[in-house]
Amino acid sequence: MPGTSSLKLLAQDAADLSIISAALQDAVAQVGDITFESRTRRLTILFNRFRWESGARQRVRSALQIGGVLEIQTRKIRREAREAVVELLAIGFEAGEPPEGALTLSFAGGGDMRVRIECIDAILADVSEPWPTPRTPTHEA
Repeated sequence: MPGTSSLKLLAQDAADLSIISAALQDAVAQVGDITFESRTRRLTILFNRFRWESGARQRVRSALQIGGVLEIQTRKIRREAREAVVELLAIGFEAGEPPEGALTLSFAGGGDMRVRIECIDAILADVSEPWPTPRTPTHEA
């Protein structure tokens, strides 16, 4: 992307995943932008990510792809409401029998998605030019 620094991150362990989680804090997505491909066991979510690293009020379209997905469970996310917007707060990892585990994507409003995985295999990549946004996300103390 000319004139910008696009983010491309790979997570293969819990420390890597915490960096992706920080980069995606306050990212928003429509429920319809969450896709699970059962044949390839791949979960992809397209977000509008706030560019915390830029120091400017900008968002960018970013894709998170998680491989080796064994099972997905959701709570307080209505999959049929494809235009509903979810705001990601954090991604956590709970280890299972190595190398398996579960990712928990926590969303504002109490919704979450639990993704049981074979191992940590996640990629985050910016897929558009950034654009200005009038507000910086804030959090209550």
